[in-house]
Formats: sequence, structure tokens, C-alpha cells
Amino acid sequence: MVGPARPQFVLFGSSIVQFSYSNRGWGAVLADIYARKADIFLRGYAGWNSRRALEVLDQIFPKDAYIQPSLVIVYFGGNDSVRPHPSGLGPHVPLPEYIENMRKIADHLKNLSEKTRIIFLSTPPVNEAQIHECLGDKFDKLGRTNEACHNYSEACIELCREMDVKAIDLWTTLQKRDDWLTACFTDGIHLSSEGSKIVVKEILTVLKEADWEPSLHWKSLPTEFSESSPYDFVLTVRP
Repeated sequence: MVGPARPQFVLFGSSIVQFSYSNRGWGAVLADIYARKADIFLRGYAGWNSRRALEVLDQIFPKDAYIQPSLVIVYFGGNDSVRPHPSGLGPHVPLPEYIENMRKIADHLKNLSEKTRIIFLSTPPVNEAQIHECLGDKFDKLGRTNEACHNYSEACIELCREMDVKAIDLWTTLQKRDDWLTACFTDGIHLSSEGSKIVVKEILTVLKEADWEPSLHWKSLPTEFSESSPYDFVLTVRP
């Protein structure tokens, strides 16, 4: 650990999180915005569902850790929502189990510390035609549909209302853009830079409007060390 200590933000989820530093993604944009203000830790695991997340929750967020995160942004749902495979294998998690898994994740994070804040991202929409074009029959057979994504998104939002957890409705928000089908994805599932811009805007809105003390909005956090330097002085006195 390097110092001085800053607030720690953890991004926890599946590929939407793991790839959030690629293609000018939302994780990278947040890291840029919060430079010298907060440390952002990426804990993204492509292909994972909420069931797999529960298996490692204690390892990623140990309750006895000396320093606990100030903010955890959680995303699971897209993989959970795919069609069940006849073998019983695959990432699908039935909706009732998904809800309970997300409830357990929220409970665990709430108990880390009184200062740990949580934001859940709901399942975003998908472009089914683009999935087929970019990823082929393999992903077609998984049956990732926009309708299923909507069902899991709604369930996540309702759970957050019940548990008083901040939530961002990505399924609805992304589709407010007229050209969302072509602009928001790299392959029909994962977010493009344009899709990530929307995610960042929504996250910053939540952080600005939340009545959390202390505020975690970037404008409210102090900048580490003075922003002036000897080079600034040289530039100002140079004729």
C-alpha cells in the first residue's frame, strides 16, 4: 500500500467491469476523473454470474480488513439472464436466485463499515443482431435477449428500492439515446466508449445527489498534495 491513504472505490462485476478500462471505458474514465482524489480498484471477472460472485465475496471484501472501501459499484446480471442450458451448465441463474444472490452481496457490503457506500448497476440492454454478427452461433445458443435483460434489470432495481441501495437503471438509460443499438456496444453486449460515457454520467449524478457524508463526488474530494509545482513558477517568470 502506498500513501497517503485515499478513498478506495472498487468496481466489482463481470465483463462489463473487467473490460471497463478498454475502449475508453467507464472504469478508465472514472480513474481519470478521480486522479489524485481516490484509488479505483478493478475487480472484474468476465463470464461470471452472481452465484460465482458469492463464492469469493469474503475473499474480495474481507470483513476484518483494516481499510474498507468507501464505494463499491456492483454489476452482475447479464450472464445470469442467458437461456438455461439443457445440461444445467452455463452461466444462467434463475431470476429468484439472482435476486437472493444480489441481496446477499448488498448485505455483505453494507456490513463492511458504516462509511462503505454501494451503487448497483442493473443489466444493460443488448443488440441481438450485433451479437450474432460479431460473436456468431455460440452466443446465439446462449440466448442473451433484450427481454431477459429487462427482467433482470427490473429485479435489480426493485431489490435496491427495498434495501435502500443506490441503483442505476442501465437498461432504460442506454435506450434513451436514439442510436443506442449502433452506438453503445462493441459487439452487442460490451460497452463502447459512447456507452461508457452514459454510465459515467449516471454514476457521477448519483454521487453528486447522494446525501452521503462525506460526499464522494469528485468535486467534493480534496486533491492530494498541492497542484502547484516549481515548474509552474518557472513558466510564470519566464519572459
